[in-house]
Formats: sequence, structure tokens, C-alpha cells
Amino acid sequence: MAAPIEGRARSSKSMSFPLYTVDAFTNKPFAGNPAAVCLVKHDQVLDDETMQKLATEMNLSETAFVRTLSATEDFQSGSRYGLRWMTPTIEVALCGHATLASAAVLFFCLNNPSPELTFVTLSGELKARRCDPFVSLDLPLNSCEPETVNDAEELIKLTIGGFAVKELQHCAHTKDLLILLEENVTRLQLESMQPHVDQMIATHNTGRIKGVIVTLGGSEGNGCVDSKGKVYDFVSRYFAPWNGIKEDPVTGSAHTVLSSYWSKKLGKKALYARQCSPRGGDLKIQVRDDGRVDIAGEAAIVLSGNIFI
Repeated sequence: MAAPIEGRARSSKSMSFPLYTVDAFTNKPFAGNPAAVCLVKHDQVLDDETMQKLATEMNLSETAFVRTLSATEDFQSGSRYGLRWMTPTIEVALCGHATLASAAVLFFCLNNPSPELTFVTLSGELKARRCDPFVSLDLPLNSCEPETVNDAEELIKLTIGGFAVKELQHCAHTKDLLILLEENVTRLQLESMQPHVDQMIATHNTGRIKGVIVTLGGSEGNGCVDSKGKVYDFVSRYFAPWNGIKEDPVTGSAHTVLSSYWSKKLGKKALYARQCSPRGGDLKIQVRDDGRVDIAGEAAIVLSGNIFI
């Protein structure tokens, strides 16, 4: 009898890494924002080129690489880890949903008992707290400043079409353009909006803008309510073709900008939001006084296994 294909195909020199797919900011599979989570032990060698190839292979908006920081630590009992994120094309400095996914794997798949995890990242130390059934992320709050329409007029048209712009902002740190739509726009119209994503890069390639947030204030009248009738404070969509992501389903990093903007605009620190992509997801937000924001969401583990490299 022939040997199993698996046995023939795998090299004797290959390394095995636990790999998960997690849908973040949702409690059901095939909603929210999917992220791959790869666990790497301190003594395993996984270079940047291979990490990028793995992220390209996974072809999700982000793949997270969680690494133990010493040979004496493990994923089941530690509380401090290294964390990096890669899109299918580049490494990024901050990714909220893949951080939530990483914490969910450690908390709920590996039964790590720590009440709080610390991730060492390119954006500094990020903390994830267990708030069953939620995971709460401690993220930096990113403010934005008014932007003139003339500086991005063509990009705006490609993104929102004929909708009118009420306000325009730019976040220098995240390189996001924030477009606030007029109040007469409904949630359904926002969800039906079809940007010309493939043309956005050519229109704006200076590097100053790497993502476009389109947002709308919530009310019963414009349909911004959840399945239980609770009104969202705001809803949004996020497009980042410059990072290899046409539309990100639910974006934690974009909400570090949105949280700052809407907290000031509404005069409140506890916010309830939805990202209105086709998959969609809900976020519970608490803006703090120390320049940070807590963003909480649920997670659904949809796949677990190993990858051999």
C-alpha cells in the first residue's frame, strides 16, 4: 500500500507551527474579521521572508505571529508575548482584530488562565483582558485633524461616489482619511456603497493616505440599530488597498481613530459601534483619560491545526 500523501510530501527538516483561524468581533463563524494566528516558540527560527510567505498563503487581511519571549515560557501559562502582524503583502504596525484573535486563541483554545496578556509589538506594549465572553484590547487612541476636500477630491469620489461629504479628517499616525457622510444617508446606503477600490491607489500614491474610513452617526431613523434594537453610536466601513486589503471586514486599528473622533463629537466615552462590511462586526468601546482606548469584541474559533514549513 502506498504511503499517505501527507507522509511523502512533508520534509524531514520541516518545522511545525500551531495555526488557527479566528473570526474576530463576532460570536458566530463566517462573520466579523478573520485572522490567522501562528504560534512560534522562542527557539524556532521563522524569518521575515517566510512569515510574509505564510501570510500570503493564508490570504486573510492579517496573519498574527505570536512568539514566546524566552525558552522557559509557554503559551498555556505565560502572560507576555511578542506579536507581529502581516497582510498578504506587507507587515503592519498595528492590527486590532488580529490582536483580539491572538488573545482568544490563548484564552479559549489553550486555556491560558492569565486575566491579562501583554503583547510586545511595533506599536509598543498592547494588553488584552479576559472579559468573558469578550476580549478587551487596550490600544492607543489616535486623533485626527481637519482635512480639505481639495487634497483628496478624486480619492473621495472613487470611494463614496455621489454621496455628500459633511466632514473630512486625516490621522497622521495611522495615515487614514476619515470621511463623515451627511446625516440623511442611511445604514443601508452605506452598506450598498461600491467604491472603485482598484483605482484608489493610482489616484493617491504619496504614502500620506494608507486607508479610507467612511463613517455615519447612528440613529433609529437611519437604521443604525442592532438585532436587539439597540442604537449604534456610529457605523463605518474601511478600505485599505495600499496595504493589500480592498475592504477590511472589522478593523480595530481604524477604531482607534473613530473612537477619538466620535467621543469628541458626541461628548461621551462609552461607545457602541458596528463596521458595516458584508461580514460585519460589533465593537464595545471605552475611551480613557490616559490617551488609550479599550475596544472589546467576541471571537469565534473556526479552524485549528498545524502548518509545516
